[in-house]
Amino acid sequence: MNRNRLGVLALSGLALLGSAGLALGPAGASEPGPAHAAARRPGHDGPVIVGHRGAPGYRPEHTLASYELAYRMGVDYVDVDLVPTKDGQLVARHEPEIGGTTDVADHPEFASRKTTKVIDGMSMTGWFTEDFTLAELKTLYATERIPANRPNNQLYNGRYRIATYQEVLDLTRDLGRELHRPLGTYPEVKHSTYFASIGNPTEPKLVSILDHNRLNRPNAPVIIQSFEVSNLKELSEQVRVPLLQLTEGKGAPADLVAKGDKRTYADLVTPAGLREIATYAAYLGPEKGQIIPRDAKGNLGDPTTLTADAHRAGLQVQPYTFRNENPFLPVNLRSSASPDDFGDVFTEEAAFLKAGVDGFFADQPDTALQAVRDFR
Repeated sequence: MNRNRLGVLALSGLALLGSAGLALGPAGASEPGPAHAAARRPGHDGPVIVGHRGAPGYRPEHTLASYELAYRMGVDYVDVDLVPTKDGQLVARHEPEIGGTTDVADHPEFASRKTTKVIDGMSMTGWFTEDFTLAELKTLYATERIPANRPNNQLYNGRYRIATYQEVLDLTRDLGRELHRPLGTYPEVKHSTYFASIGNPTEPKLVSILDHNRLNRPNAPVIIQSFEVSNLKELSEQVRVPLLQLTEGKGAPADLVAKGDKRTYADLVTPAGLREIATYAAYLGPEKGQIIPRDAKGNLGDPTTLTADAHRAGLQVQPYTFRNENPFLPVNLRSSASPDDFGDVFTEEAAFLKAGVDGFFADQPDTALQAVRDFR
């Protein structure tokens, strides 16, 4: 591992002393502070960095420790993937399948829960949040999802429990008071069509939590995300916070596929598709290769017109996901063949800032924030 990375990890570790013992206040105890206006108006004073699943470059993703570290590093917003439990609670996990992000396989009492399911056309084998009550999930500990890239994060395996969205909101509120700045979340509704099909939809639960925390209001520090379209259109009639349409470089939204709608993500990011997105959402969250693709050698190529097209439609653009480790970077920006060494992420991020993005999602918030400061 290179010494630069060790230095960053050491600094981030100092920033998080005491995280596991953080006292959380009661849910909805007081009115949250106003949203950071720069995050949701055209012409804001700088690109917005979203801590992607917190700061998973330094702590296992979607844990309270990961979120706290991201906030302490300086971001105003964190990304929170949401999936439901058997008893209707929303927890922060990248996928409903938790075999790769928890120690569930080490619990013999849950061995019979291992199963295979088809979600959005893909077969998955493992353990799924919708088959566990929240109390059962709270007996598990989070583990590092990509240990080959983040071996140091394995130090924290078995230290942090699965967090509910309410716990993330409590942490966000309390840290906002401590740090004297407004903080917020980007909740993502995962696999909307699938969860609706099994009678356990996410959206009503999310709206209820926002109502309970007095966050279903204009200027609340919340932006709701989804890779699907129909649920965002429905949510646009139910909530008063902005929405963000996520897109991928290939494939199609699961809800459109289920309805027999032939439109793909490529259709969504045409000028006509962007104008339609702007009727229900304020943000576009494209896969970063849709903005600057890589060439045949894997090097960073030239920007497409997507950012300009989205701006003309009235959308702000916040692509995903920037990661510092070599395998996630363009070939010409990698520092070595080592999968856990950092490469030249600053050059990559600078290229996207030059292309006009309004912010982006990053696994290492500290370097992303430095890239923004350098760009200014």
